[in-house]
Amino acid sequence: MMEPSVSALIRATIFVRELDKAVAFYRALGFSETYYEGVLEHPSANAIIGFPQIRPLTIHIVKRPGPNYGMIGLFKLDESLDADTVPPAEGAARIGEVALIFYVRSMAETLAALREAGATWSPEPTLFVMPHREQLEVCLRDCDGVLINLVETDPAGQERTDAEVPS
Repeated sequence: MMEPSVSALIRATIFVRELDKAVAFYRALGFSETYYEGVLEHPSANAIIGFPQIRPLTIHIVKRPGPNYGMIGLFKLDESLDADTVPPAEGAARIGEVALIFYVRSMAETLAALREAGATWSPEPTLFVMPHREQLEVCLRDCDGVLINLVETDPAGQERTDAEVPS
């Protein structure tokens, strides 16, 4: 078997308005460990995300216990950077938008924790029905308006290697 030339998704990075609020939100989702926290001051940090100005980037990368993939990088851009600000999204999904999807053991507990931590849009879960299974799901928005999809199923299912097919 050939070794893969690309890894699994290592990290999603979100450029946040309030770092502490974002960290608290993702901690409430179960990202209880810190992979890295600090201030990036080398010019490469700005160059790689498209800014010619050299300004510090304050970051906090959170992860769940276990391997170092599926992490969430929370980056706070320096206020003096000439950066456009995306208005926080509200409501339903938009074309071109990305959703972060998470398996959760208890929809009720997870949803309550995320609402308490600042979810900005949070409808009630729906029973999502497919030909081969059904489970509670909901989309909500984090404190910066990022679309989050919660799927109530055993989180250990993330380790499956076979395809999910209708029976």
